Amino acid sequence: MAESVSIKIRFHNNDIVAIGPGKADLLDAIITHGSITAAGRSMGMSYKRSWDLVNAMNTNFKKPLVTTSRGGTHGGGARVTAFGQSILEHYRHIESKAKASIEKDVAAITDLINS
Repeated sequence: MAESVSIKIRFHNNDIVAIGPGKADLLDAIITHGSITAAGRSMGMSYKRSWDLVNAMNTNFKKPLVTTSRGGTHGGGARVTAFGQSILEHYRHIESKAKASIEKDVAAITDLINS
């Protein structure tokens, strides 16, 4: 698919985005970094913004997507729960299917754009 085309799939709960591309990326970053703060930092996001997004996800689903542990001698951290990983896998699968379903139409239009 052309890089100039993007699909943004968002699941809304009333006026709140329960999960969308940014929140999915944040979940991936939490898996990688083991910390909400470090995950947000890796995405250029403020401490408050990353925590607000996690809180929004956790309150908009029936179970938490992310759990945290307090600091101590070994430090605190965060992990994406099995439920959160399942939501993330479903979300990424939907993204993949959506991109594949429009690939030919995107190519047809892209070929007709002046470059």
